[in-house]
Amino acid sequence: MLKGLAGRAVVVTGGAAGIGRVTAKRFASEGARVAIWDLSEKAGSEAAEEISSAGGEALFARVDVTDAAAVERGFDEVVQRFDGLGALINNAGILADAQLVHVRDGVVSGQMEEDVFDRVVSVNLKGVFLCGRAGAARMIKRGGGVILNASSVVGLYGNFGQTNYVATKAGVIGMTKTWARELGQYGIRVNAVAPGFIATEMVRGMPEKIKAAMVSRTPLRRLGEPEEVAAAYAWLASDEASFVTGAVLSVDGGIVVGT
Repeated sequence: MLKGLAGRAVVVTGGAAGIGRVTAKRFASEGARVAIWDLSEKAGSEAAEEISSAGGEALFARVDVTDAAAVERGFDEVVQRFDGLGALINNAGILADAQLVHVRDGVVSGQMEEDVFDRVVSVNLKGVFLCGRAGAARMIKRGGGVILNASSVVGLYGNFGQTNYVATKAGVIGMTKTWARELGQYGIRVNAVAPGFIATEMVRGMPEKIKAAMVSRTPLRRLGEPEEVAAAYAWLASDEASFVTGAVLSVDGGIVVGT
């Protein structure tokens, strides 16, 4: 068991599926009291029930991270239910890929539309901002806490067709470092995790050719598992990482050094 997680109230945004769901389960296994936030009521309720059935403590709330009022209400519920807030995992995120401009036969035939750019920024960047702001305010009252933000290796080196997504993940790194400077005096540590190619449900459903290309770019020659990302979150949130703040931890099988 990791030090300091037992009994700690933890919010996991986007916790109904993928890395978020596995992360919620990992924190619950460490004895944390977990609040799962997501837009999918069915999947979120099932995730919370799965944890409860295994002897853990969890609640689900339908929270839109782009809605400031909903975020505030969500944190109020967590504080009331769990008597405080110990950690926030800003995991919620979406994709909407497109090239900046698409050229065919020397002629521009398409482009990334403004609403596509705005939608991804709203969830992946503004959502982190809103949750971080509200969570930090409650952690200050408590006397400390941990904020962990989901970035990505593409936020470090870019990626074809992902102007909007990359911009948000690079922005998350910038916010992480800024918050680490601002909030350290209140006993709040802020770090980011940058996953590489992870074998989530979405990735497992991709064509074998695409998955093989992902593996070939990864020095460890395999996809990562959601449990490996969850382990990074759990360690960073624990007291065993008590002098770690402002860091970006890549969980990528070496893909950054391999590019």
